[in-house]
Amino acid sequence: MEIFDELLKFTIIDVIDVILVALLLYYIYKLVKGTVAINIFIGIVIIYFTYLITAALQMKMLSKILGGFMSVGLIALIVVFQPEIRKFLLMVGSTNFGKKKNFFKAFKFLKTEANNTTNVEAVVLACNKMGSTRTGALIVFENNNSLDFLVNTGDEMNIKVTQPIIESIFFKNSPLHDGAIIIENNTVKATRVILPVSNDNSIPQRFGLRHRAAVGITEKTDALALVVSEETGQVSYFKDGEFVMFEDTQKLIEMIKKDLS
Repeated sequence: MEIFDELLKFTIIDVIDVILVALLLYYIYKLVKGTVAINIFIGIVIIYFTYLITAALQMKMLSKILGGFMSVGLIALIVVFQPEIRKFLLMVGSTNFGKKKNFFKAFKFLKTEANNTTNVEAVVLACNKMGSTRTGALIVFENNNSLDFLVNTGDEMNIKVTQPIIESIFFKNSPLHDGAIIIENNTVKATRVILPVSNDNSIPQRFGLRHRAAVGITEKTDALALVVSEETGQVSYFKDGEFVMFEDTQKLIEMIKKDLS
């Protein structure tokens, strides 16, 4: 009877509370999906529910052990999910709430279908063409996290993405070829951008500054990066601060489209 009475007291505030918690959990899942962190997240959820069950069954010894783990859980979460927390805070901090467009952009993770209109085929084909001529390039695809904080380090642009445009930007005699370009929804929004360089000692020595910059921006945000090596002409794909293997050009195009969706 008491449970029934409690259900009757369920107010609109409780509904909003449940919805917000559901959105928070959904965003956390989207943030860690496809990374090693998803397994850690699932493990923590399992431990938490096990703790609730043991506490309800009054299994004192086991619930005390799990309770001790949960008491330091916040610190553990901060340590384990440091990259993901950094991405989330970066997204919040880099959103200009004074602009309506950027305000709604902060909630792009709510979209379930592919809304990114970038001509990925044109970008990848341009990379292959530049690779054949040993033309170095660094291309960053903006995803959910806004990269507006990096635009000021280069030249702001508003150019539609096409294969000739990408090739002309990185042409060796072009004044725009140095640094990275940022692409958002089929638009080159900035060129000559300076990216944060990763100091990770585990990065292979064969990777130059372009590759380290690609690692740096993709480990700090959810952006994706393509690098064309000036030495070998090889095209490399980076996501979540890691080098991603691909079989051929078509597979690479499909991977990028999926990761941008």
